[in-house]
Amino acid sequence: MVAYLLLSVFPAALLIAAANDIYEFKIPNWISIILICTYPAAGLAVGAHPQIILEGLLIGAGSLVVSFGLFAFKIVGGGDAKLFAATAPWVGLSGFGMFLFYTGLSGLALAIAMVMFRKLPILPVYAHAPWLIRLHERKKDLPYAVAIGGGALLSFSQTPYFQLVIGG
Repeated sequence: MVAYLLLSVFPAALLIAAANDIYEFKIPNWISIILICTYPAAGLAVGAHPQIILEGLLIGAGSLVVSFGLFAFKIVGGGDAKLFAATAPWVGLSGFGMFLFYTGLSGLALAIAMVMFRKLPILPVYAHAPWLIRLHERKKDLPYAVAIGGGALLSFSQTPYFQLVIGG
C-alpha cells in the first residue's frame, strides 16, 4: 500500500506543476523538491535494487546539468529545468528515451495549441479568468511543465518503479 502511495506522488506532482505553470507561468520549487525527496523512498517501498535508485539519481544529475545549460541560453525557464531534472530519476534509464520523445511530442502539441489560442481575439469572458488573459498575452512563453508532465505521464508505464509495482 505504501508503494502505491509513494508511486502516486510522481503523477500528482506533475499534474500540479502543469496546472500551476498554465495558471501562473511558475513551477514552485516545492514540487521539484518533493519529486527528488520521494524518489529514494519510493524506490525502497517498491523494492528497487539500490543500483536502480543510484542510476536514477545520476540521470537526474546529468539532466540538471543539461537543463541548466538550456536555461543559461534562455531556451527553457528555470522552473522547467528543475522540473525536468526532478522528473528524470523517476523515468530511469529504461524510460528516458520515451520520456524525451513524448515530451517533445507534447511540446509540439502544446505549441500548436498555444499558437491557435493566441490567434483568437481576447474574449470578454476572460475578464473572469485573469490567467487566461496572461496565457493569451505572453506570446513568447510556453507553460512547458505541461509538455514535461505529458511526456512523463505517457512514459510512466516504462519506468522502473512502475514495472516493479505492476510486475511487468
